[in-house]
Amino acid sequence: MTSLTQKSKYALKALFYLSRHYQPDQGVQTPVLIAELAEAEHIPRKFLEVILLELKHATLLQSRKGKGGGYWLSKKPQDIYLGHVIRIFEGPIAPIACVSKRHFEACQDCDDIDYCQVRYVMLKVKLAVLDILDKTSLADVLNADDLPIML
Repeated sequence: MTSLTQKSKYALKALFYLSRHYQPDQGVQTPVLIAELAEAEHIPRKFLEVILLELKHATLLQSRKGKGGGYWLSKKPQDIYLGHVIRIFEGPIAPIACVSKRHFEACQDCDDIDYCQVRYVMLKVKLAVLDILDKTSLADVLNADDLPIML
């Protein structure tokens, strides 16, 4: 993964929106209409439909068709981590293939992978990114008190 695709970005925006509508004190979640979510988050509706279906297949969402239908989180926002969501759409989170655990591929121009300085740095980058993404839930972001971020 070198940069986040629009699909992943929209998936996160949709999940944040659904997290804001999560009602833990009620026994049943109120479904959110696709049209409402698309308009509120400025996501093309057809593209959003595909994204929501993928999130449903990944068991992060549930849905109901017809009147009163829509989508809602199948888990608590504090149990959905950004790393998991990004992997659904992007696959492994690694800046180069030789630092990926499951999709490892040695670089053709590397003489000794154990002493490669590029791999060393990229592994540190990967671990730092994973440390953030795999420990940050939707709830963590919604409850962050340091937004907005100024660069």
